[in-house]
Amino acid sequence: MKNLREVWNKRFVFYINELQKYLKFIATGHIAVVFVFAIGAAGYAYSEWLKTAPTDFPAFLLVAFVLSLFLVISPPVTLMKHADGVYFLPLETKLPDYLKLALRWTYFSSVFVSIAVYVVSIPLLTKIGGLSKNEIFNLFLILLVLKNWSIQVEFNYRWASNGKYVWIDRFVRFLLIFSVFYFLMSGYYIVSIGAVVIGVIYLIVWQKKKKEIAYPFDHFIEVEQSRMMRFYRFANMFTDVPHIRGKKKRRKWLDGFYKLAPFAQKNAQLYLVLRTFIRTDDYFYLWVRLTFLSVVGAIFIPFPIVAIIFTGALAFASVIQLKHALLSGQEFRMDLLFPIDSNARKIAVNKLLRIIQFVQALFVLLAILIFSEYTNLMLLVPLAIYVISEITLRMSKQ
Repeated sequence: MKNLREVWNKRFVFYINELQKYLKFIATGHIAVVFVFAIGAAGYAYSEWLKTAPTDFPAFLLVAFVLSLFLVISPPVTLMKHADGVYFLPLETKLPDYLKLALRWTYFSSVFVSIAVYVVSIPLLTKIGGLSKNEIFNLFLILLVLKNWSIQVEFNYRWASNGKYVWIDRFVRFLLIFSVFYFLMSGYYIVSIGAVVIGVIYLIVWQKKKKEIAYPFDHFIEVEQSRMMRFYRFANMFTDVPHIRGKKKRRKWLDGFYKLAPFAQKNAQLYLVLRTFIRTDDYFYLWVRLTFLSVVGAIFIPFPIVAIIFTGALAFASVIQLKHALLSGQEFRMDLLFPIDSNARKIAVNKLLRIIQFVQALFVLLAILIFSEYTNLMLLVPLAIYVISEITLRMSKQ
């Protein structure tokens, strides 16, 4: 196949089909409910906060910081495979056609996230920042340009440096993007224009350095494979993804929890699922992330009803995802050879989930007592976590 555009088109179709195959499991069912509740709770809390927000709140500083974070993360989506380092070599002169399409897709697939963040920030900029409609629209156009600039710079930098010290490049781009947004919103147009000029020079420098170095196939293939692997690991929480196995690691500091399953035949499955949960990175860190978000929500969401909805949605997600993960799997297990009740694993998983969700509720309770404003209504937040976890456990499909 001599036409790299044709190669891209075929790979792009396969990539979209691959996304659709797994997104239907992610975007439907329980996760959709969680997103609806989480977004609704966050939106309500945000709108209520805007009504009482102090006039001296650093809106420009916050918006510039958040937008810069989202714009600066711009890894290229090349859809390259391991064999391309060999089979693309005879067509290396035609590689720019392929990469042009790759960078175009990178832009259109990632700019919408930045746009969404900007749209959320508009009420803050208009109410507290006092920006006009024309200024809001101009900032939107600048955002579109800066996202494309960020993608081009990261691509050229990775090419010229073979991917070494990417964090330095990202830090430089963060400072430049932050300067453009912050000083533009604050009315210091000369400083903002100066940052733009520096950014253009910065891009030109890496474009010139790129021309002196052959295309680093290995680096961009590794970036692409890592990106897809992150997606597959995420999708693996909702459905079985072939050839994906979570990393296992002993956590010696948690060995004491194995005492929850005393040595006895009836506790065999409880010991196995407890060990699986603690030692499997995907399962353990999923629960840690959701628990951390619940704690943060309980501390910073000032409205008890919203906090209950938010933490309840995360508790729902914790139970659903972990129950599916611990009960699924087609691999053969040695415990299947032993005379253990067929329902023993299901009972063990339910018992484990009750324990860890109680711990999640306990963490939230401690966070409320230590860091949050103490009210009787806020004490319903940890109670809601455990109640929703129990209801989800009982009503979810086995």
